[in-house]
Amino acid sequence: MSAKQKETPQKPKYNMWQCAWFMIRLAVREQEKKILVMNISTVLIQISSDLLNLAITPALLGAVEFKSPLGNLFFLICGFVLLSMLLSSASTYISYNIVYAKVTVRSVLLTMLNNKSATTSYPNIDNEQFIKMRSKAMDSVNCNDAAGEAIWNTMTTLLKNVLGFLIYLTMLSSVNPLLILVITATTLLGYFINKPLSEYGYRHRDEEGRYTNTMWYYLTCAESSKLAKDIRLFGMRPWLEDLYTKTLAAYRALQTRAQNTYIWGRIADLVLAFLRNGFVYAYLIRLMLQGDLSVSLFLLYFTAAGNFSGWVSGILDSLLTMYKQSLELSNIWEFLEFPESFRFEEGEPLVPDPEKKYELRMENVSFRYPAAGKDTLSHISLVLHPGEKLAVVGLNGAGKTTLIKLLCGFLDPTEGKVLLDGRDIRDYNRRDYYKMFSAVFQNFSLLATTIAANVAQTETGIQMSRVKNCIAKAGLTEKIESLPGQYEEKLNRDIHEDAVMLSGGETQRLMLARALYKNAPFVMLDEPTAALDPIAEADMYNKYHEMTMGRSSVYISHRLASTRFCDRIILIEDGQVTEEGTHEELMAQKGHYAELFEVQSKYYRKEVDTNHEA
Repeated sequence: MSAKQKETPQKPKYNMWQCAWFMIRLAVREQEKKILVMNISTVLIQISSDLLNLAITPALLGAVEFKSPLGNLFFLICGFVLLSMLLSSASTYISYNIVYAKVTVRSVLLTMLNNKSATTSYPNIDNEQFIKMRSKAMDSVNCNDAAGEAIWNTMTTLLKNVLGFLIYLTMLSSVNPLLILVITATTLLGYFINKPLSEYGYRHRDEEGRYTNTMWYYLTCAESSKLAKDIRLFGMRPWLEDLYTKTLAAYRALQTRAQNTYIWGRIADLVLAFLRNGFVYAYLIRLMLQGDLSVSLFLLYFTAAGNFSGWVSGILDSLLTMYKQSLELSNIWEFLEFPESFRFEEGEPLVPDPEKKYELRMENVSFRYPAAGKDTLSHISLVLHPGEKLAVVGLNGAGKTTLIKLLCGFLDPTEGKVLLDGRDIRDYNRRDYYKMFSAVFQNFSLLATTIAANVAQTETGIQMSRVKNCIAKAGLTEKIESLPGQYEEKLNRDIHEDAVMLSGGETQRLMLARALYKNAPFVMLDEPTAALDPIAEADMYNKYHEMTMGRSSVYISHRLASTRFCDRIILIEDGQVTEEGTHEELMAQKGHYAELFEVQSKYYRKEVDTNHEA
């Protein structure tokens, strides 16, 4: 991408006022209306305090100038001090209590973003634009100073400056309108100089998101317990540090370019402020020297003129800040509205019945990943009959896992249809459709909770008898009941320091128990015995029929010997089904399946012979 292309402005979808209204509506919806009341109260208190500070010195000077009695002067001072204390106390009270309301609204935004990430259409997970937008949206709510919370301070400041501007405008209009014109004109000029400069960060948000994502990835790798052995064994630390350092340098270079751009706006502000204040002060001094102003009035107007300039500057600075924050809030809003390729609530409801026999069919299905040069699967027609155990075999990259993802509804075909009892699955609420499947994939997650909760996938309403039954079927009862806390033992040491560590095979059995607990009509197993030793694997095969009794199931394996108990086996090569039948039928065909089986069996026979000789 050329430098010119990188500089092309990207107009946000939502403007500043739309983003402000979005936050106000969110606060009202979440029963945090007090944030609006407190902000308005803060404005009134701060304006009152400012007017009090403006009036105190001229009032005291005027009292002295007109020789007021000492008692009157004393009560005047006490009155100002008392008012100042009351306003300060009210301001402190509100500032402490408003924090909770602002944090609550930001937490709601964070929950909305997490919900979008957790429930979005599966293809979005690998969508580059989705990933970038999620990163920028999360940056907008990651701390108290981020736009998702700081916008309330900005709106409060803007309201305060507008109200102060109107009050001081009324006050100074009695002196000379030219003062107002000069102050307003110079401040507006500064605003229009700074506005385009402030857009630099938004124009480069994708680049910044790419750098922050990459740095976070390297940090996660360095902290990952799964990579700990590899980092030490292969000496990966210097490599990871080098990659992180290079990305950090690129990120810093981007920030330096941004600051070099912003500094011209600061220089313009300084020059305009010098011209504006010099004119105002010279004019007021001239009036006083001519005798048109008393000392107390001179001091009042002198201070008011300076403050008026501050109100105008404050309005424009607040608008600039609010504009920048609206760019970030627009990131949040746009991410929440990122288009979904699947139908959810608008789809037809589907209630799975574990006792019903369903048919799953693929009609002329092809699938190609974005930016891929060819189809991963091409023109596949396949029927998973009710109650059938289907094995899918093939070399790495043949498309076995992609086929599972299509059947489970994680992906939609680029051509053809996937049908549930003759109905295109795209018609259904996709979340309801997911309920049709229990699955164990090659990559799985252990939640930082109890063993029982990991099996049941909930913290409440756990049916312990059912949990124990599923764990027994998965062959894990002896291990679990040998633990001090048994089924209440915690997992995941990232959260719980005293968590139990299960082996790879034990974890895979636990995932099988989780799949059984769900009790869905279809069971999908993608290499479920990959981490098991041969004895445990044989035990799992013996139990497989019992585990899938009455359900349709699809079983992916690289070990062809493990597929012999399935009703039907299909061999996938180059994205197509090239052979199909039972183990005996495929062996009789003497095709590629038979060749692969012979290669594997020779290896195992050789291994056995070697062990006997030893």
